[in-house]
Amino acid sequence: MGAAEDARYDGVDRRPWGKFDRATLRVYSLLFHLIDVGAVAGVLWDRFLTPSQRKVISAGLNVPQERARSVVCFLAAMHDIGKLIPYFQSLEPAAYVRLGEELLRDTGRVVHVPHARASMHVGLHLLGELGFVVGGNDSPAVRAAQCLGGHHGRFLQLDVDGTASVQRVEATLGGPAWQDLRRRYARLLWHLSGVDEVPGRVSVEAAVLITGLTMVADRVASQRRYWVPNADTPSFGAAEHHSRARRQAEEEVERLGLARFSLDRIPFTTAHPGLKKPNALQGSVMEELPHLVAERGSGIAVVTDAMGTGKSVTALEMARIFNEHCGTQGVMWLLPATAAADQAYEVLDRYVRAHQPEYAPVTLVHHHSDLNEAYTDRCLSPADASVLDGPPDDPFTDDREDLCADDESEYGPGAAGPDRWLRGRDNALLAQYTVSTTDQAQMAALPVRHSALRLLALSGKTVVVDEAHALEPFSQLQLLRLLHWLGALNCPVVLLSATMPASTATELVRAYLSGAGRTGLHGASFAPGYPGWLFADAATAIAHRMSEPAQGQQRAAQRRTARIRIRPVIYRPLEQADRTAEAGERLAEIADVLQPVVRHGGCAAVVCATVADAQDTYEYLRRIWTGPPDELVLVHARVRERRRQNTLEDLRRRLGPTGPRPARRVFVTTSLLDVSLDIDLDLMVTDLASLARLLQRLGRLGRFTRMWTGQDRRPAWWNGDNSPTLTVLHPVNSRGATALPPGWDTVEPAVALHETARLLPALEKEPLVVPDDVQALVEQVHGVTSGFAAETTRLQQMAAAHQTRTSRQEQLSAVHLVPPAKRVSSLADLHRQHLTTAQAATRPGLLPRRLLPCHRSADGTLTLDAAGLYPLPDQEHLSPRHLRSILEHSLPVPAAWVARASARHQPPASWKQHPLLADIVLLPADSVTRESEHRFGQHWLRMDEELGLQHRKLQ
Repeated sequence: MGAAEDARYDGVDRRPWGKFDRATLRVYSLLFHLIDVGAVAGVLWDRFLTPSQRKVISAGLNVPQERARSVVCFLAAMHDIGKLIPYFQSLEPAAYVRLGEELLRDTGRVVHVPHARASMHVGLHLLGELGFVVGGNDSPAVRAAQCLGGHHGRFLQLDVDGTASVQRVEATLGGPAWQDLRRRYARLLWHLSGVDEVPGRVSVEAAVLITGLTMVADRVASQRRYWVPNADTPSFGAAEHHSRARRQAEEEVERLGLARFSLDRIPFTTAHPGLKKPNALQGSVMEELPHLVAERGSGIAVVTDAMGTGKSVTALEMARIFNEHCGTQGVMWLLPATAAADQAYEVLDRYVRAHQPEYAPVTLVHHHSDLNEAYTDRCLSPADASVLDGPPDDPFTDDREDLCADDESEYGPGAAGPDRWLRGRDNALLAQYTVSTTDQAQMAALPVRHSALRLLALSGKTVVVDEAHALEPFSQLQLLRLLHWLGALNCPVVLLSATMPASTATELVRAYLSGAGRTGLHGASFAPGYPGWLFADAATAIAHRMSEPAQGQQRAAQRRTARIRIRPVIYRPLEQADRTAEAGERLAEIADVLQPVVRHGGCAAVVCATVADAQDTYEYLRRIWTGPPDELVLVHARVRERRRQNTLEDLRRRLGPTGPRPARRVFVTTSLLDVSLDIDLDLMVTDLASLARLLQRLGRLGRFTRMWTGQDRRPAWWNGDNSPTLTVLHPVNSRGATALPPGWDTVEPAVALHETARLLPALEKEPLVVPDDVQALVEQVHGVTSGFAAETTRLQQMAAAHQTRTSRQEQLSAVHLVPPAKRVSSLADLHRQHLTTAQAATRPGLLPRRLLPCHRSADGTLTLDAAGLYPLPDQEHLSPRHLRSILEHSLPVPAAWVARASARHQPPASWKQHPLLADIVLLPADSVTRESEHRFGQHWLRMDEELGLQHRKLQ
């Protein structure tokens, strides 16, 4: 029979099952599921894919876009053709017995083959019969077959002459009856998808996007509420079901918020409330960039400007221009820290809402976002939940055979092996407007499951990388590889930084342009100037810079002075809470610098090098504090999640440009304030840090002075004619030489701290002019031309040690990177290593574990509170309320600290089944003995409700 006849009601056999509901014994036809996914893929092509992505796919298939759409729908529909094998069909006896006698007689020896791999093996020959060229790794049939096998998240190696050979397929995946039915299914799907031309090639970039799209389509069509109603309806023929499936797919894509939308053009002041007009840099971008992008197409832009001068607004205007001319839609805003991401989310959400769209989901993606009000409670579902769709099909999933398949399973901590990351977090990346921490995007360049979906999510939008200089070499290498892939996918990128060395900007731009296919870039510089912007188009790699007159206007408009004062101090830990700090000690000097605030009010911050130093400082200041207790605030990473979130939110609100500024407030903190927090301080004292960090901190001093002209928001001691002053505590020994305390060199390289310390005396003599002096200072310490390291033997040794550490980080990072797109032969090269998201390090060092401080009552019951009112839940299905409460009370710690946890530190057994709770370690305080100290090997931990987690490493 032909495909047209098979499409009728009494045509091809529809009894093989694709979905099964064990609770109700509902069976859903495999053929109908394949048609569903193909239909969803077609709607996603029309409504979700951007013109830029469609162009990449059609060019990669070497066919026009209309024909490319048909091919994509067909390949998406073919994703589960490997379920039409005896092994899979026999997994559910109640469904298996419904098969026709012909198939049951022709089963033969049942061989365990996971259905994703089976789809690849049987698909290869079916594609060959349809006209796809079968050859080497880069042949159309092989790559298309790998797209089928990769729909569960990993590209698999295809051995054409081995396990995928015709003889092996016939011997292991069913006899002639099975083969014939698979052939009829394939030709029917080919017919329904409207394919009339076989693609002449399948590029790596196209294959990645097609596979990512198939993953999304499969997730949509596999929701129980999507397919179960179809199983209850009267049977249709394939053609009738296809017509119905397209209507259902359109409704579902719209309901899930996956359909792209356009924002209307609105005035600048409406899009950015609170701004009266664009500054010189923003105006230059809005005037000069549109015709460059319209003429030359997509590319990469770099924006450098002083702290607090509106780089975020510049990035949004650049994204608007790129989206208008490059065929992309939306923004993916990447930041290095969760606190910065939380604030950027508010900015992006406000920007989108200013356009008054009917429906415009904006998502926030990072490992603390579960506690943010931007997410609903359904994010805390134990399996594959996301902000875009509802709970998954567990426990009714049909993919249970994958749990023991070496090539497809996820292995993580705990007996059940759930990922430590919230599964389905990548779904949130699909939203058109997304704020995320950079590590979520970095995993697109690592061989983790569903990396193709991450690349799909990234490539359809303008990607903004904020604070692009702030990554360590380990993470920077991953960012370079990600930029390479974004260049290959023709995705526009904007890099933002206040303190980026010219060499770093050039390296990042080159990585992008190399991915776009440009060569011979090693002699070119892509430094934008300071302040300024640069645009390098992917087509020619020519650098276009901000005009000099506009650059001069920006420099003059933003020019302000600031002072740096150095206080040499003797570093000595507090050790005893009642110890009196002597004159010249670090703690005594901090108290002295804070006197104007203590006596006359104002807002100040004490920025400490480590958490232990912040705890010491707070404890000392608390003892001598004479004002209300709530005016002295401690905030760092080692407090309970909810407390940290609330404190940072209060800080952003009260110290922001329009917040209800307190009369007096002192924040004792760590480097949490360094990145992208839009706050204003009257006074700041900081431990010695690298010059780039000091400049970032300086950007929060008197930040809104111009904005507040004529307003009485400053304390009485503030002198508007004088420059705001950053006091830097310089730890010295008895000879006056720099003496770094233990542990400080693990926060930043020792050579950078020493170089900064040598530079500071010169900066103390004259006020620092911002932005004029910033770039030159950054280059002196952080640039490739820095000359400090050559001045003394000791600094030479430190520089050599730093270079060795950097090389070691880069080598370690490179081990897990996926290859550049141009170097991929077999798609399996993208998943040569079996790396899970739980194992994928995006920063150097050991992966963190979650610690849950709790209390043990007299009867042994574990509770979240000291009063014993909230017992730790221990049940198979935890409600979102329970999960949120647990996570709010937990905090992340280095895995090494709790590596030697004993039985009393283990969570309830039921938690091991949950991906968010599987790796939690308990830290119980005994309510009877009052003992709250715990020893994990060499690490000593104690939870103080006010100071946070205290840590000490035993020698």
